[in-house]
Amino acid sequence: MDKRSSDLNLHQRMELIVKDMVEKDIALKDALREFEKIFFEQAARKHDGNKTKMAQALGIHRNTLHNRAKILKIRKRY
Repeated sequence: MDKRSSDLNLHQRMELIVKDMVEKDIALKDALREFEKIFFEQAARKHDGNKTKMAQALGIHRNTLHNRAKILKIRKRY
């Protein structure tokens, strides 16, 4: 049963990514960090870097957003 990525639901697409990461022995800590970084970057694009809107969309406090971005070393205008 060969499906195109666009035909898969979110869970199925994530399973494919996680399977690839596990096969490459990527540590959970590194995988979570990368996921969070990409998640923040996508939210920044969607909300044109507006931190308040980003924090609301992500369900976190604006200060938490700032602190996590600093820890993740997101230097771009997020």
